[in-house]
Amino acid sequence: MAPTPRPSRFRFWLPLVVILVGVVFDAVTPTRFTASPFFAAAPMVAAPFFGPVGTLVIALIAIGTEVLLRIDDGTIGRVEAVGDLLTVVVVSALALGINRIVRRSGERLASARIIAEAAQRAVLPQPSEQIGGLHIAARYEAAQEDAFIGGDLFAVQDTPHGVRLIVGDVRGKGMGAVETVAVLVGAFREAAEQERTLEGVAHRLDRALTREGIRRAEAETAESFTTAVLAEIPRGEGVVRLLNRGHPEPMLLEAAGVVTTLVPGQFALPLGMAELASWPDRADTSPYPPGSTLLFYTDGLSEARDRDGVFYDPAQRLRGRIFPGPEELLDAVVGDVRVHTGGGSTDDMALLAVNRPTAGQPDRRRIMSVVPPP
Repeated sequence: MAPTPRPSRFRFWLPLVVILVGVVFDAVTPTRFTASPFFAAAPMVAAPFFGPVGTLVIALIAIGTEVLLRIDDGTIGRVEAVGDLLTVVVVSALALGINRIVRRSGERLASARIIAEAAQRAVLPQPSEQIGGLHIAARYEAAQEDAFIGGDLFAVQDTPHGVRLIVGDVRGKGMGAVETVAVLVGAFREAAEQERTLEGVAHRLDRALTREGIRRAEAETAESFTTAVLAEIPRGEGVVRLLNRGHPEPMLLEAAGVVTTLVPGQFALPLGMAELASWPDRADTSPYPPGSTLLFYTDGLSEARDRDGVFYDPAQRLRGRIFPGPEELLDAVVGDVRVHTGGGSTDDMALLAVNRPTAGQPDRRRIMSVVPPP
């Protein structure tokens, strides 16, 4: 059962204020005017915010106040007074019924939220804070409130070839996109361990999407694709290898605040489009010095717009800024996007920050939740 809601201070006092206003109204107006609408409104105001006991207490206070006022002015036996009292009683009963409905809806919502969080962590597990000597932070920001996962994905894995990762964006929405995310993340984890090169990993992911399309035998699924960027960070080499399949280019944020966009030397089609055309994948190698942070993201970041339709430019906004670690970087990016868009967004946004620590840099101990708290 969901816990009894605890109203804020304003909401706690509001029903009592309504009753007090009714008492004042009754005192300053002639007897022919009735304050019963105020007393009937009080339990209705309490119903959405209080628990059943609180709503009942407000209802009893309202009914009792109505009775005492009618006794005080000597109208308790009149037909009008009895009608007013019955109105307060009936509305109070309705308020208790509404309170029960609201509580049951809250319990269902809480259960749905728990299930969604479990699905989130099963399909898109949060990476460990440290993998292969690198500091990791991840964030998934859903455009729709209370939605936890869509078509954006990320995964990080320590392998014999170094730390490998993927950030991608599945075409489409809904459960079909979520199923594709599950297929890709599972295929990536297997391929990252077994394939010698990033090119081999990409080919395995292509085949996995082709098999999934055949299995579902749906036209929409068969035409789906996924933009993705694959990365490999070998141990002790100070470089990062990137293979971009039609995805927004990651950025390298150096310790001094320099931001470099890692544009691929050769553009390639997204994953899942091998039947349309194919050519050899080619991974690019870029310097990755100690103290630097790689920022991977989906187009929910780069396509976020302000009121005038201006796109968010992560490279421009981050240039010259220095962050203590990957968690602080993602905090700053998410907050900056909210300011840029005015708090609203039309697309999900997945972010992954990977920091190569310098010698003697302390371990990061704070874990950033993938699912933002409500």
